[in-house]
Amino acid sequence: MSYLKFDKNLMINLEQSLPKEMLRTNKSGAYHCTTIVGCNTRKQHGLLVIPIPEMDDKAHILLSSLDETVIQHGAPFNLGLHQYAGDVFAPNGHKYIREFNCETVPTMTYRVGGVVLTKEKVFISHENRILIKYTLVEAHSETTLQFRPFLAFRNANDLCVENDVINKSVRPVDNGIATCLYEGYPELFMQFNKEVRWVNDGHWNKNLIYYKDRDRGIPYTEDLWVPGYFELPIRKGESIIFSASTFPTDPETFESTYEAELISRTPRTSFYNCLKNSAKQFYLKQPGGMYIMAGYPWYNVRGRDELIALPGCTLAIDHLADFEAMMDTFLAALRRYIDDGVTDKVITDINLPDIPLWTIWAIQQYRRSRGISACREKYGEAVEQLVEDIRNNRVNNLSLNDNGLLSSNGTDRPVSWLSASLGGKPIIPRSGYIVEFNALWYNALKFLQSIYADVPEKQAYVSDLAALSDKVKDSFVSVFLNDFGYLYDYVNGAYTDLEVRPNMVIAIGLEYSPLDRRQRKKVLDLATRELLTPKGIRSLSPKSYAYTPVYVGSPEQRERAVHQGPARPWLFGFYADAYIKVFGLSGLGFIERMLIGYEDEMTEGCIGSLSEMYDANPPYTGRGAVSTAKNVGEILRTIKNVIELNKLQTSQDD
Repeated sequence: MSYLKFDKNLMINLEQSLPKEMLRTNKSGAYHCTTIVGCNTRKQHGLLVIPIPEMDDKAHILLSSLDETVIQHGAPFNLGLHQYAGDVFAPNGHKYIREFNCETVPTMTYRVGGVVLTKEKVFISHENRILIKYTLVEAHSETTLQFRPFLAFRNANDLCVENDVINKSVRPVDNGIATCLYEGYPELFMQFNKEVRWVNDGHWNKNLIYYKDRDRGIPYTEDLWVPGYFELPIRKGESIIFSASTFPTDPETFESTYEAELISRTPRTSFYNCLKNSAKQFYLKQPGGMYIMAGYPWYNVRGRDELIALPGCTLAIDHLADFEAMMDTFLAALRRYIDDGVTDKVITDINLPDIPLWTIWAIQQYRRSRGISACREKYGEAVEQLVEDIRNNRVNNLSLNDNGLLSSNGTDRPVSWLSASLGGKPIIPRSGYIVEFNALWYNALKFLQSIYADVPEKQAYVSDLAALSDKVKDSFVSVFLNDFGYLYDYVNGAYTDLEVRPNMVIAIGLEYSPLDRRQRKKVLDLATRELLTPKGIRSLSPKSYAYTPVYVGSPEQRERAVHQGPARPWLFGFYADAYIKVFGLSGLGFIERMLIGYEDEMTEGCIGSLSEMYDANPPYTGRGAVSTAKNVGEILRTIKNVIELNKLQTSQDD
């Protein structure tokens, strides 16, 4: 039985099926995203959404959707589904759905009278191209299929309205047409693997609405151009393949291309395989190197997010070469910025002060996979360079103080992952000594000591690092550990921030923590009581007056709420590490039980993946970006650690 399979009863119930989304990418920045019933519910949904570097670094929707119509005995049965003004759904093609299965590729099964038709979608890796395979499984009479493309040709974050600037012309190509609605865009090629008839029937399909955007308090109504329709007969047992791409293709190769693409797929038959498949969807391969996208459908490559996601999305799924390629790309970009002040064209936020600290943490996870010798040979020099950059105050907005701690100014601009702002000003102005910055700094110093521990010519340097790390440890405890047994979130001069936030969980979850076991346990106990949820770690304690558990409302309301309660799954990775450090192997059972909460999400939200955040109160609904790399990565890293620790426990029992 498929792990991601939804039957007729769920599919025809729009209240249950519309909130469920699916995502496929080409691992080069393009994607296909919609609901499992094929009804677009947010402006970023589309069948073929691609980056256009010649225009900007944003995603652009060319083909919004494709409506299929089954014709028998002259009677049309439209399988499409759209939402229009007045909350009208038409043409209600979902009522013909009998099953949706997403084990290998998204597969829809329709029944229209005696007709059984399947539809399978495959996004071709590293090409701006999607293939859709239709197979007529059952039919008792002659059957014809029609296909109406809904075209957008717009930025994924904009909306299209009826206009006179549009270029309505189409030109014939092999078994299809090519068209380009606006100057600056590439042509869209729509082709079939057999001869097809094209009928010009250009018109605007008006007043489509996207209820997800309406709920977010942003514009949500759109007009899309439908240039006409394709028509072709299909026999029982026959398969036809539709291709949409930004370049002409040979119809005779469609079948072989489709089959070759299937071989590389990870069947989503388990929790782990779902996340593994999802992790690879974030990969981004470009001429300048390899990266990890922060999330879909609206994020690009963000420095901190990539570093947090990297170990889980590569090492935890045995993609060592991909880790090395991505880290090499990142290190080169970071070095250009530190040395020459040149920001990267692909990686945003590389100028933030904690980026070198997170870089060292990501490399540290490589050591856990490959061992100390391999890590030293591959990245020892890079880690040393970054540590010395910090010690010599060469990192933007990061200062080393006499007490060994690092300080940063976040008054005017957010410097940490708590980055919400209004009017250009941070909502949470974390400045001075920031708890996770300094925990990561202590961890980095101890990690570098371990790299050089058995290198004779580095012993003087190791002693120097040891003296500094001892100073950092003493200062950290003195500055951050309060009389209540938990850690201040930040300390700025005489001001100590008393809010109970999850950054202290990072501090106790690192391999080298400045706190001893007793101190870590006190912090962990408080985090468990006030921050732990089945979907991640709350961004603020419910006891705070500012606690806002649900991420809903207008853009301003959501910006104010985003870090004042909603839970983040990626923080559970650090919580799990801390829990095992405190309770040892006896804590494995609890971590395994907590992981069940994330497995439940495989059939919710974006199926097979994890949302950006979850409401901090029951029922813990997913919000924000539908699929987020650092959440997927850290849960994968936790699963990998649990598997390895269970093996260790078994060997000890034997």
